[in-house]
Amino acid sequence: MVFDQFLEYMHLGGSIMWIILALSILAITIVIERIIFFAFSSADLKSLKEAFAGISGGEPPVVKGSVQRLLSVARECWDSSDEKLSLRLEGEVRGELYRWERNLPLLEIITRVSPLLGLLGTVVAMVDMFGAMSIGGAINAEEVTGGIWKALLTTIAGLSVAIPALIAHGILISAVSREEATLEQAVTFILSKREEKAL
Repeated sequence: MVFDQFLEYMHLGGSIMWIILALSILAITIVIERIIFFAFSSADLKSLKEAFAGISGGEPPVVKGSVQRLLSVARECWDSSDEKLSLRLEGEVRGELYRWERNLPLLEIITRVSPLLGLLGTVVAMVDMFGAMSIGGAINAEEVTGGIWKALLTTIAGLSVAIPALIAHGILISAVSREEATLEQAVTFILSKREEKAL
């Protein structure tokens, strides 16, 4: 019953409704994928500090995600010059941030395009409705209100996709900003440990 009603709304909204549906599925996929990635890649400064002993020998605790890759770069360049170590660490931070921001621009595009597609669908439906009325001659108030109701379906659909996608995008961007701050702190910590060794 619910599925039949859903199909009826999709039919009434026209082809633009299917485009909005496709964008909603894409947005959900991006959000789920990013949440899983963030859960497994989140940097932890405490883990880095605990694992740092492994650079000079011994078995460090297991660390995950961004911290693990940053620590690997530090181990690899530990005996290099300060400048090379700093450049490699900064490069790794940029690479990590690129991984964290992947697909977020596409999610932002969906938040911008969905309401515009909904508005376009509404305008097209209104043009069709008034065009049909001008050909038919007599104007029936019931037909006008029914036509407007159908025309507004795409606007509702577009906003229904854009609003949750916008909220999710804001939350994910905040997570990226927190990750960037943590990684910068991790680089500062590693370089400070390098300076301590040099003294």
